[in-house]
Amino acid sequence: MIHKLQFRLFLAFAVVILVAVGAVYFFVGQMASGEVQRFGERNEQARSSRIEFQLATYYVDNGGWTGIQPYVVQWGDLYGDRIILTDRTGVVVADSEEKLLGQPYTPAFPGLALLITGQQSSAGFVYITPDATSVPLPRPENPPGQPGDFPSPLSLFQAINGFLLLGVLLSIGIALLFTLFFANRISAPVKKLAVAATRLGKGDLAQRVAIKDKGEIGELAEAFNAMAGELERSDKVQRNMIADIAHELRTPLTNIRGYLEAISDGVVQPDAGTITSLNEEAALLSRLVSDLQELSLAESGALKFDFRVQDIVGVLKQTVETKRPAAIAKGLTLVDATQSDLPPVNIDAQRISQVLRNLLENAIAHTESGGSITVAAEKQGNQIAVDVTDTGEGIAAEDIPHLFERFYRVDRSRARTTGGSGLGLKIAKRLVEAHGGTITVRSEPGKGSCFTFTIPIAA
Repeated sequence: MIHKLQFRLFLAFAVVILVAVGAVYFFVGQMASGEVQRFGERNEQARSSRIEFQLATYYVDNGGWTGIQPYVVQWGDLYGDRIILTDRTGVVVADSEEKLLGQPYTPAFPGLALLITGQQSSAGFVYITPDATSVPLPRPENPPGQPGDFPSPLSLFQAINGFLLLGVLLSIGIALLFTLFFANRISAPVKKLAVAATRLGKGDLAQRVAIKDKGEIGELAEAFNAMAGELERSDKVQRNMIADIAHELRTPLTNIRGYLEAISDGVVQPDAGTITSLNEEAALLSRLVSDLQELSLAESGALKFDFRVQDIVGVLKQTVETKRPAAIAKGLTLVDATQSDLPPVNIDAQRISQVLRNLLENAIAHTESGGSITVAAEKQGNQIAVDVTDTGEGIAAEDIPHLFERFYRVDRSRARTTGGSGLGLKIAKRLVEAHGGTITVRSEPGKGSCFTFTIPIAA
């Protein structure tokens, strides 16, 4: 249970929320405490100033302290403080608690000197404290609406702290609900991906996930779907490849077996013609096996290359000449239009010659007698582009995207008069890409085709 993503997300969010809200509560509480304390100090100062003003006014109006005691008792009850008033000699003339009247008073802290206007000396001293012995006592609350009614700093701080704590608890509760909701929203698509991946691992390659999220989860879902699609396509290609290999091997093997059975039954004589036919079928098998092995090595990156700085013009001309007899025998014109001043390239000459031979063989096979094939090469930027153009039957637009796939033939009947095993173009593509180039094709049915491959110029 504790290993589920949803729980871990909820726990992580909850910890972050508690830490953040706790920190806010602490710092706001500290600030509120300081502000309440300063408010209390200002309140005390204002109250003391008011009492001092009222006492000074009474002294001036009455010419002394006679009759001040009831007022001091009232102010003490009103403000919740112990108020002691002495004359200039230190004798108590008024006490809000009526305990020290007429007695000399020696306070533990200095009092306020009441300086009366027009006199050089003070009229007396007033001492304001929650207790006569200077020990603070809880201040009683005053009935609301009375003049001078101020909440005590302690009660004010307790009220602020209570509201702050209530707000913190409410915020935590709401935040945890949102955390649970978002944790579920985040974990739900991940759970979908996990279920789909499990089914995919069990062989159900049709698995896809429908997630509309446009963030990282959405990108992950798209990547998963792309991977599943690629796996499904690869599985289909692999199945088709196995079927194609079986088909390609079955035909020559069937022919060889038929010849051997005919010879064994005495139907066919083992003469030179029969032996030649058997040799052609064996050569076809050998070529197919060789192409499969070469393609496997090329796709796994294990094919060996001998890269050297070469004159591309010489490599192309030599390859064209090897195919000229086959073109002439079919009544085709083979034109070499390669430029003579091309820069050198860093290639494996044998592999590039193999690519060109493959393209020429395809062009010869798919061009009717009387047609022409042109080989041209020119510098394009930092590459050499080699074109093999024919005036043959051309290729339909729907076939072009599949030309470089294994065993793909435009000829749906798989007639061997067109030659090849369906691996040549795939091998050619791998060889060109291993040189850092690309291979493309342009074609129009009935007007011919043009295969182009590029090779980077040597540094």
